[in-house]
Amino acid sequence: MKFLVTGSAGFIGFHLSRSLLEAGHAVAGIDAMVPYYDVGLKQARHAQLSRHAGFTPHLFDLADPGRLAEVMAAEAPEVVIHLAAQAGVRYALEHPESYIHANIQGTFSLLEACKARPVRHLLMASTSSAYGANASMPFRETDAVATPLNIYAATKLATEQMGHSYAALWQQPVTMFRFFTVYGPWGRPDMAMFRFTDAILQGRPIDVYNHGRMERDFTYVDDLVAAVIRLVDCVPEAGRRVAECDSVSPVAPFRVVNIGNASPVPLLELIAAIETACGREATRNYLPLQPGEVLKTWADTALLRALTGQVPATDIRTGTAAFVAWFRQHYGL
Repeated sequence: MKFLVTGSAGFIGFHLSRSLLEAGHAVAGIDAMVPYYDVGLKQARHAQLSRHAGFTPHLFDLADPGRLAEVMAAEAPEVVIHLAAQAGVRYALEHPESYIHANIQGTFSLLEACKARPVRHLLMASTSSAYGANASMPFRETDAVATPLNIYAATKLATEQMGHSYAALWQQPVTMFRFFTVYGPWGRPDMAMFRFTDAILQGRPIDVYNHGRMERDFTYVDDLVAAVIRLVDCVPEAGRRVAECDSVSPVAPFRVVNIGNASPVPLLELIAAIETACGREATRNYLPLQPGEVLKTWADTALLRALTGQVPATDIRTGTAAFVAWFRQHYGL
């Protein structure tokens, strides 16, 4: 098949594109190489993808509708997987405008492009941050999501609503997946696992917010990519439910799906796993809770299991060991 993947030089986009290429598919990748973090890491990911004859990179801002229309016409993808976004909760405190541009304007451009050239299935990334201040656990796709705690979550919720409206108006099938704290080799430098590993291996203290009293549903990247690929063939049909827990819209070919490990991990347990993998202890700098942070995330994955028959299962120690091994090799530490 012919796929178009936005954010192909990003952490998840790289892993997804590589998996599709290794399975024999063709991938057109779009990335703006925004310097939110080390562009060299993004370029190294694209260099890995470029070893495959089926990969075609396109470097431009997704919010450029003219350029996007040209790529859609030239590549004629059957499936579009939209991962490009401005990520990060803390960065949003100082640079909220970048989230409006990348997440809302960029997604709008893509929806318009798919309106002009419909595809078999449009799959778009949302986030577990969409659940905001929800206190009922685990988070279910049918829960109300009206209390985002930061601009990142608010923009991602906006893209969900935009996706539903385009699905309803133009019958373009859309699946939104809410990711739960993805980690693994080639991960983002702004993520806790990357920052903690880097600091521990180089003898620097780590900042532990809320004195470690947080939990996250950590999802290993290979598990997540496998789930996304299985969802490609789960094209939503308005009102057609596959299970009691289905979030499919009654009026549009639109569905929201959690992709998580369904097993929250305390932050201090994550740190212990990194210490074990690194072979040394961390010096911890305990700090208050950061504005916009949620205390706990926990995915209900019943819908993902009903749709695909499988759910993520890699435990935190196994996944952390794989990340640290990659980090040591990549950075020579």
